[in-house]
Amino acid sequence: MRKTFQLHVEGKNPDRVLEAVKHDIRKYIKRERRREIPAGADFWDFDCQFGATKEAATAVHLSALTGLINGVVAEGGKQFYVEILAKPGKRTTRPAGERDDANDGMGAEDDDSED
Repeated sequence: MRKTFQLHVEGKNPDRVLEAVKHDIRKYIKRERRREIPAGADFWDFDCQFGATKEAATAVHLSALTGLINGVVAEGGKQFYVEILAKPGKRTTRPAGERDDANDGMGAEDDDSED
C-alpha cells in the first residue's frame, strides 16, 4: 500500500474521515497477514514509511503508525503519506543471557502471598 490520504474532504466530517483512513490501513494489514506464508518464513513482516509527503517519508515501525497519524491530525495537517509493504519474516532466537523483560523474574510460582 502506497497512498497519500487526504484528511479534509469536502462535505465529510473530519473525524469520520480519520476513522475511515485507519480502517483502510488495518484492513490492508489483515488482508496481507492472511496470505500464505512462503516456505522458510515464520510470519509476515512489514516495511513502513510515513510522512507528510512521499518525498519526506521516513521509515517507521508498524506499531507507531496510529500514533503518527494522530500527531498529524493534532497538528492540523491536511494530508499524510503511508507506505506499507509486506515481506516474509524469520524469527530469531534470543541469546542465552538475555532475559524476558515482561517476566522480570516475578512469575506466579514465586508468589507466596496465598499462605
